[in-house]
Amino acid sequence: MDKEKFAGIIFNRLAERYGRNLHTELSHKNMTELFVAVFLSPQCSDKQINRITPKLFRRFRTFHDYANADIRTLMRYLNGVNYYKTKARNLKKASKMIEERFGGNIPKTIEELMELPGIGRKVANVILNEGFGINQGIAIDTHCITVVGRLKLSRHRDPKKIENDIMGIFPEEEWGEISNLLITLGRDVCTAREKRCGRCVLADICPSSEVLEPDKENHFRRDINKNKN
Repeated sequence: MDKEKFAGIIFNRLAERYGRNLHTELSHKNMTELFVAVFLSPQCSDKQINRITPKLFRRFRTFHDYANADIRTLMRYLNGVNYYKTKARNLKKASKMIEERFGGNIPKTIEELMELPGIGRKVANVILNEGFGINQGIAIDTHCITVVGRLKLSRHRDPKKIENDIMGIFPEEEWGEISNLLITLGRDVCTAREKRCGRCVLADICPSSEVLEPDKENHFRRDINKNKN
């Protein structure tokens, strides 16, 4: 079983279980709100971000507002978010760059997004895929690292190396979806602390499963034949 066929089975099963239109759980109503929510999300849970953004979004509505915000006021609104002081400074700087360099528009490439203070590949990938439907990479979070490792899709722990590995085995048009599917699987049953293999749709094919079936190769063939039809 090569990795591309294995990846196809994984995608189809997860899509069947969790759906084909998964989106971020970060609350937002427009692209500015999405950008800010994703910008603040590293080292935080979605619930943590969603608790502080309603008041933040009522006070700051545009990148111009963030760029010209009093830094102490912005920090006060971000209090409750991990590393809120650093994120406040970077958000103000990034908003000013978006205003001055990009005409108030969010850049649409990973390279340009990563020039903004406080933005790494994961954040850039989420903004591009979630906001614009652009697949230039795959957002790798801690859930992805756990799930990909257990599925033996990559032997690395470094997010960039993992991203390169799975970009090579999933079709480009699936990059945004597979990220959300792996994250959802990681939150649902394949957590870092616990493997709930008995509830996992990949239990019979996962190399790390604790409930592997003796005829798993037959399950591979069954899924491959289903994909061909």
